[in-house]
Amino acid sequence: MPGADAAGAPALPDRAPRTVDEVLADTQVESVLDELDTELVGLQPVKQKVRELAALLVIDRLRAAHGLGTGTPSLHMCFTGNPGTGKTTVAQRMATILHRLGHVRTGHLVSVTRDDLVGQYIGHTAPKTKEVLRRAMGGVLFIDEAYYLYRPENERDYGAEAIEILLQVMENHRDDLVVILAGYPDRMQTFFQSNPGLSSRIAHHIDFPDYDPPDLLQIADRMLDAERYRFGPGAREAFAHYVSLRREQPHFANARSVRNALERARLRQASRLFAERHAVLDEAALATLTVADFAASRVFRQAAPESATLPGASPCR
Repeated sequence: MPGADAAGAPALPDRAPRTVDEVLADTQVESVLDELDTELVGLQPVKQKVRELAALLVIDRLRAAHGLGTGTPSLHMCFTGNPGTGKTTVAQRMATILHRLGHVRTGHLVSVTRDDLVGQYIGHTAPKTKEVLRRAMGGVLFIDEAYYLYRPENERDYGAEAIEILLQVMENHRDDLVVILAGYPDRMQTFFQSNPGLSSRIAHHIDFPDYDPPDLLQIADRMLDAERYRFGPGAREAFAHYVSLRREQPHFANARSVRNALERARLRQASRLFAERHAVLDEAALATLTVADFAASRVFRQAAPESATLPGASPCR
């Protein structure tokens, strides 16, 4: 039969991929996965889940080349985890993967919260929500702290209207838009229980664990290196002690809290150097954070006396 191979199966088009390697070479998806591995510290379960999703999409592409397509897959997702665990970064990389494998047109990411979707008076919510969806179409819509869309305790709240519009678009335009809902695990579970329509449209759930102390220190090393700072003698140990105390306090936000702590240490360093008005400041002085720059944190002041003492500490401020 013309157009058939030796086994009698229809011949594939000349340019159709036949192997996983060919799909990866055509789409450069593997480079995105490698970037994710190097860019994010730890998070092995998350990286594994992203690789599994990428594998599914690569095989779907090969199936389509063989005429085995089964329609547009549901790729809406839920990212659960505490703040500062890399959810937005993974969403950005996921948008790129989806674009390179042909599941969204542009691969851009639109990140929003409740305030971007829900209005404050009758007739305000629909145009706000539709405008966000218009901007996100062809890419990925990332809704952080999505559970705030639903506030059953307030009968005059308009979040339900935004959810209804979102549900329609998630179903009718799933070939042109992927929605990622994100938030704390327990609150997202309650949110889905209260909104079964949303729950049924989310096919993929990825849980982002908290970073452990060694990972947080590695994150700090990378952040300082990017800004051309470094720990002075004993300062890394002081920061490790800071992290161990800060993790036990409320509102700890993983990598975000690490960044904030380093920013405050930089402020203390700047104040310390500024006070040395006549000193000649060389590169080492300008780039080094000392024990005192960390020991002045109120985290140590709030800790038990036996936990707060560090060598080189100056009075807390």
